[in-house]
Amino acid sequence: MVTMSDVARLAGVSKMTVSNVVNNRAGVSEPVRRRVLEAIQESGYRLNVNARTLKAGRTGVIGFAVPGVDQAYFGMLGAHVIEAAKAHGFHVAIEQTGAGAEGEAATIAQSHKLQFDGLILSAVTLDPREQGQTWGDFPIVMLGERDFGASIDHVGMANEAGTRAATEHLVERGCTRIANVTGRSLEGVHVVSRRHRGYMEALEAAGIGPDPALVSLSGMGAEDGRKAVHTLHAAGVDFDGVVAVTDTVAMGVLRGLADLGLRCPEDVRVAGFDDIPYAVYTVPAITSVAPDHRWMAERAVSLIVSRIEDPSRPPEEHTAPFRLMVRESTG
Repeated sequence: MVTMSDVARLAGVSKMTVSNVVNNRAGVSEPVRRRVLEAIQESGYRLNVNARTLKAGRTGVIGFAVPGVDQAYFGMLGAHVIEAAKAHGFHVAIEQTGAGAEGEAATIAQSHKLQFDGLILSAVTLDPREQGQTWGDFPIVMLGERDFGASIDHVGMANEAGTRAATEHLVERGCTRIANVTGRSLEGVHVVSRRHRGYMEALEAAGIGPDPALVSLSGMGAEDGRKAVHTLHAAGVDFDGVVAVTDTVAMGVLRGLADLGLRCPEDVRVAGFDDIPYAVYTVPAITSVAPDHRWMAERAVSLIVSRIEDPSRPPEEHTAPFRLMVRESTG
């Protein structure tokens, strides 16, 4: 069996250097790292994961579970999580939950089974208070916009404040009939209801009475945004601005406006939320609420690491800072 010492001799480095490369630790120059990786490939060396786990008491892997890996937002956030985990010497395993409580609970169970050192879970429906924290001391950080009641480490976004800022921006640009194209339900506490609340707060502050006809309950996809515009137009609802629940929905809104021959921003101004990379490439580019996603990822990984080091510390709640990125869609 090829050993780490064999790899070190082949690469002309110390055994510690090989260990640093294998465990993705900092402090190894890129040329040396490449030489060690080439020696590993040439020698056929395979890391004995079970032995390492028993010796270190951990696997060096953090789970990252999201509703869907095909969604642009989670792809962007995943890249930041991987980068942040690497800085702490961890690898990341990505799982898809399907945005359901069953899938989210199964992901936690699977993380236990695979002996992950922790899990960052973007929860849509799971509530740890209802689960009774059956995972014990297993380090978990919840992402998402639910109210977890300080029962678990949580990193979220400024949903109300962000959407309020976007709506206020449309008011400042002269919009008086602002539609809210959002998710399917305003019941409960989640991303849709919280962002809708920010929209309502901005209207109230501007002295604009809410019009239920301007609230389009559609869904979270681009096609939902397109259909919402068609539905509003077919119902004869007049609107000169749109606050979309996400940038993905905002893209669909732009498509719907174009279908109907309406110009953005001349006829209708549009703002989104999340500031996904594609938002700057649409025509027009989308004005968007931009949470600091890198900050969120770094904070989530840091919470996992600190939970590993101190399982008894109290849960922490953090909200990411944000900026409003003003682009062509609002003029």
